[in-house]
Amino acid sequence: MTILNMVGWGATAVVSVSYFFREATILRRVQAAAAILWMVYGFLIGSKPVIVANIIVATVAMYSSLRTRETSPD
Repeated sequence: MTILNMVGWGATAVVSVSYFFREATILRRVQAAAAILWMVYGFLIGSKPVIVANIIVATVAMYSSLRTRETSPD
C-alpha cells in the first residue's frame, strides 16, 4: 500500500469515526483532524480543490469547536 493510499484511507476512517462522537466539541475536532488528513491527501495528488475545501472545513470545524466551548454553560 502506498503512502497516498494510506493517507486517503486514514482520512476516510477518521471521518467515519467522527459520527460516533456525540459531544459537539470533540466531533468538530475529529472532523478538523480528518480535514487535515484530506489536505495532505490533496497535496499528494496535487489537487487544489481538495486542499482548499479542506482548509475551509478544518478552519470552520476548529473555530466552531472553540466557540461551542466558550459559549456552553459550565
